[in-house]
Amino acid sequence: MGADNQTSVREFILLGLSSDWDTRVALFVLFLAMYPVTVLGNFLVILLIRLDSRLHTPMYFFLTNLSLVDVSYATSIVPQMLVHFLAEHKGIPYVSCAAQLFSSRGLGGIEFVLLAVMAYDRYVAVCDPLRYSVIMHGGLCTRLAITSWVSGSVNSLMQTTITFQLPMCTNKYIDHISCELLAVVRLACVDTSSNEIAIMVASIVLLMAPFCLVLLSYIQIISIILRIQSTEGRKKAFHTCASHLAVVVLCYGMAIFTYIQPRSSPSVLQEKLISVFYAILAPMLNPMIYSLRNKEVKGAFQKLLGQLSGLTSKLAT
Repeated sequence: MGADNQTSVREFILLGLSSDWDTRVALFVLFLAMYPVTVLGNFLVILLIRLDSRLHTPMYFFLTNLSLVDVSYATSIVPQMLVHFLAEHKGIPYVSCAAQLFSSRGLGGIEFVLLAVMAYDRYVAVCDPLRYSVIMHGGLCTRLAITSWVSGSVNSLMQTTITFQLPMCTNKYIDHISCELLAVVRLACVDTSSNEIAIMVASIVLLMAPFCLVLLSYIQIISIILRIQSTEGRKKAFHTCASHLAVVVLCYGMAIFTYIQPRSSPSVLQEKLISVFYAILAPMLNPMIYSLRNKEVKGAFQKLLGQLSGLTSKLAT
C-alpha cells in the first residue's frame, strides 16, 4: 500500500519563496545577479590557487575543496530557483527531487567536515608552527579531504534513501525553495518520528562532532595567542585564523539553529530564508571573506592581473 502510494507521485511542486509575480521577478533579478558572482568568485579562488605556487599549501588546498563545494551547492539549487521564479508550473520530477536532496545534503555535510579539517590545519599552524610542514604533509591533506567528501556523501545517501522510502500518498506540494530534507519528510502520510530522530542523530554526528573539533581547536589557538608577548605577534596569529573563523560562524551557526531540534525548528519562512543563505549568500561571501582579508590571495590576484595586462600588451603590438 505504502509503495503504491509513493510511486503515484511522479513529480513534486515547489511553492518557492513567494506567489506574488512582482516579488518573484524582483527575486529573479537579484539572484540572477548574485549567482554569476558566486560562480566566478569561487572559480577565481580555485584558479589563483592553482596558478600561484605560493598558495600551494595545505590551507589553500582545503580552500580549493571548500570553493568546489560552495559552487556545486549553489548550482544544485539556484538555476532551478531562477526558472521557477518566472514559471507558472514549478514542478520537479521525483528522481530530480531525490538527486537534489542528495546533492545539497551531501555538499552541506562535506562543508561542515571540511571546516573542521581547516580548523585543525589552523591549530597546527599556530600551536606547532615549526612542525607544520611535517604534520600537514600532502598525504594527510589528501586523506582528510577524501574523508570529508566520503562522510558527507554517505550521510546524505543514507538520509535520502530513508526519506524517499516514506509513503508520500498524493501530497506533492513542497513548501520550500528546493527539495529540502525536512520539507520532503513533511509530505509523508505516516508518523515521521523515527525520521526526525534519524535527522537529529545524523545532525549531531555530522554537524556537532566537527563543530566540537572546531571549538576545541580554537580554544587551543586562543590560549596560544594570549600567551604571545608582542602585539604584532598576536595580530599575525589572529589574522591567520580570522577568515576561517568568520566562515565557521556563518555556516555552523545557521545549521545548528535549523537542524538540531527538528520538532522545535523555525517557521517554514525562516527555513526558506536559511536555505537561501546556504544556497547563494554563503557561497558568494566565502571567497570574499578569504580574499579580502588575505594578503596572499590578493597578491596572487594582482600577479594574475599583471600577467594578463602584459599578455594583452603583447597581443596589441
